[in-house]
Amino acid sequence: MYSKNHILSFLKKSTAGLENISEWSGRLIAWLVLFMVILVSYDVAMRYLFRSGSITLQELEWHLFSMIFLLGAAYTFKHNDHVRLDLFYQSHYMNDLKRAWVNIIGGVFFLVPFCLLVIISSWPFVFQSFIHMEGSPDPGGLPWRWLIKAAIPLGFLLLMLQGIADIFKNLIRVLEKQE
Repeated sequence: MYSKNHILSFLKKSTAGLENISEWSGRLIAWLVLFMVILVSYDVAMRYLFRSGSITLQELEWHLFSMIFLLGAAYTFKHNDHVRLDLFYQSHYMNDLKRAWVNIIGGVFFLVPFCLLVIISSWPFVFQSFIHMEGSPDPGGLPWRWLIKAAIPLGFLLLMLQGIADIFKNLIRVLEKQE
């Protein structure tokens, strides 16, 4: 059988590896934010100064926003900057051990199953879009709409991996408190 130290070592290595994925993806997405700011500034300047708009630029803006939101969720969760309902979580009744158990239960019974549900149910949506080479219905719009649709399962996969890392991190807290 495995000792507690072996289990803790496995959990710590797994957590570090999964969190590296979230960190890497978040840093990559940060460049999309910069690109989007530049793109929106250019689009607004062209529209209001030169009265020249572009459907392609407008669609690219909402594509980038969607990708930033979907692919950045794991990074946001990793850094605990996500929205959390803190009715009881931050109260003086909740110590670190109880918070760890809340995080474990929430991750196992809500976050991971929800992410799996979205990944599984969105995959046919992406596949059909790819098979039909779906593009924008607007003249001058972007082709390859399946790329933006593929950000849905990818974003939830990244979020699920970070959720698993969070479950592991909280298991480490629980196991170390038992010593």
